[in-house]
Amino acid sequence: MDLKDQLKNLFPEHVSENVEKQEDKSDIWLQDDPILCKYEKRKGKPITILDGYTGATEDFKLLAKELKQTLSVGGSFKDDKIIIQGDYRDKIMAILKEKGFNVKRVGG
Repeated sequence: MDLKDQLKNLFPEHVSENVEKQEDKSDIWLQDDPILCKYEKRKGKPITILDGYTGATEDFKLLAKELKQTLSVGGSFKDDKIIIQGDYRDKIMAILKEKGFNVKRVGG
């Protein structure tokens, strides 16, 4: 007996619903120019910097928050740049390309 049968026995009047998958479309403005993904070391610690976004500042802040949550790392948004703690260039580039952004790797 699988889990669905067990649940039917416990809740006979329940009608199962088919949940449709929603597309993970973001409201972030996509630009034609590539976002630059840089790697630097500050005080001996590696950081990843995203620069070159020409859209609204609020959209870039939302993107920064989403990247930090997805990667489970710290970071900040300063001077129209996203600063992520650690060297996550490959992962960040994959995430941004999946969202539809054009990304260019700079340095190393």
